[in-house]
Amino acid sequence: MERESRIYVAGHQGMVGSAILRCLETAGFEDISTRSHGELDLTDSRAVEEFFASERPEYVFLAASKVGSVPTSTYPATVLRENLAVELNVLEAAYRYGVRRLLFLAGSYIYPRSAPQPVKEEYLLTGKPEADSEAYAIARIAGIKLCQAYNRQYGTNFISAVSAYLYGPGSGFEPESSYLLPALIREFHGAKEGRREHIVVWGTGSSRRELLHVDDLADACVYLMDNYSGEEIVNVGSGRDVSVEELARMIGEVVGYEGDIVFDASRPDAIPSMLLDASKLNNMGWRARIPLREGIERAYEWFLDQGNRSESASSLR
Repeated sequence: MERESRIYVAGHQGMVGSAILRCLETAGFEDISTRSHGELDLTDSRAVEEFFASERPEYVFLAASKVGSVPTSTYPATVLRENLAVELNVLEAAYRYGVRRLLFLAGSYIYPRSAPQPVKEEYLLTGKPEADSEAYAIARIAGIKLCQAYNRQYGTNFISAVSAYLYGPGSGFEPESSYLLPALIREFHGAKEGRREHIVVWGTGSSRRELLHVDDLADACVYLMDNYSGEEIVNVGSGRDVSVEELARMIGEVVGYEGDIVFDASRPDAIPSMLLDASKLNNMGWRARIPLREGIERAYEWFLDQGNRSESASSLR
C-alpha cells in the first residue's frame, strides 16, 4: 500500500477495526474510509454496492462482524444470516469494483476443538469447532472459503488471517458479554474496590490460552496487506500460551488485588488449550511485540479510562 492508497476499514468501531484504523493513521495513511453501521448497513447489498461505486477503495480490511457477542447457541440463525450477508456483500462489491487486495479476519474458534497443538493452518475443517461458537465459526469459515473461491474464479486477491484470542482497547467488560481476560480484570478490580477477601475462578486453572494484544493483530494485518498474496489462511499469534491460573495471578498483581484466588474444580474448565502455530507469518518476518504483562497493564489502564466499574460476577469461567 502507498500512503495515498484508498483504504476502507469495515468495522472501524469494533475492537479489531479500531486497532487497524489506529495502526494505519500512525503509519501515515490519510485516505481512509470508514462508515458506522448507521451510515452503512453491510447486510444491505444495494447500500454496499453504492458505497464501493462511490468510494472505490483499493484495499479493504474486513474486520466487521455481526452479533459476535450474542450466544451463538441461542441465536444461530441470526449469527449465520447476518455474518454471511456481510461477507457476501463486501466480497462481491470488492470484486465488482476492482479492489486490489482484501483482508478477511477470523478467530481461532474456527479450528476444531480437538486439533493438535500448536494449531497449524491446515487443521481447518479436520473436525468440529467448539459447540458454543459453532454458528459463528461456520460463518467465518464460509468467509474464508468465499475469499478462496473468488480468487480461483475471478482472479481476485483476497487473503485471510486467523487470530489468537484478543484483548486490549475495545474489549467488552460487561458481565453478560466479556470473556476470560476482560472478565478477570473486571472481577479483580471489583474485588479490590470491594475489599473482598477472595475471588472464585471456575475450573482448575490448568486450561491454557494464547492471548494476542489487538494492536499486535492490527500491525500484522497491515504487514500482511503489504507482504502476502497467497490463497491459504495465515495464523496470527503470540507463539506463547499461559494457564488460566498464571493469567489470573498476573492480572491480580497488575490490578493490585491482595486477597486470595480460589479455583473451583467442581466447575467446568474451558477448552483445554488453543495455541496457534504462527510459524508461517514469523517466517515472513513478522512477530508479536507486546509482552503479556505489558498488554494487561495497557488493558487495565483502558478499563479505568472508560470508567468501567461494572458490578462483578461471583465466579468466572
